Amino acid sequence: MSTKREPIFTHAVLIDKTPMPDHIPKVDEVGASSAPLTSAAFFIGDRCKVYNEDYMLCKAEAHGRGELDCLKEGRRVTRCAASVIADINANCASEFKAHWKCLQNNNMSMVHCRNEEKPFNSCVFEKLKLQKVIPGTPKGELPIHERPATFR
Repeated sequence: MSTKREPIFTHAVLIDKTPMPDHIPKVDEVGASSAPLTSAAFFIGDRCKVYNEDYMLCKAEAHGRGELDCLKEGRRVTRCAASVIADINANCASEFKAHWKCLQNNNMSMVHCRNEEKPFNSCVFEKLKLQKVIPGTPKGELPIHERPATFR
């Protein structure tokens, strides 16, 4: 005997439309999928470092309640990330699109998108004055995104 069961979690259950309290800053979604976010990640990290650190400190001090207690800090991170994406789109749209499309078409593999990455980086460095710092790069060593291609 087959009985039709409703799913336990439905779309309507997962969306809470209750407005946030007034003390939580309002923020729209970033509005980007994983490829553009990956492409812009280091630049988001550069501009939004202070907000990211504030959020992570809040979460560390919240003893497991960070998702609730740190909404204000988390929304600041989201607003900052959205501002980076907007500025990149306003100043380096074609270079940005070429890079994130390459990532999207190459399973998010940075190594296969260095040719698209160089003009994108140059545009952001010049027009937005943001930096790209790869964590763990030894001091004095040329960062991987600036090295000449050895294979393709």
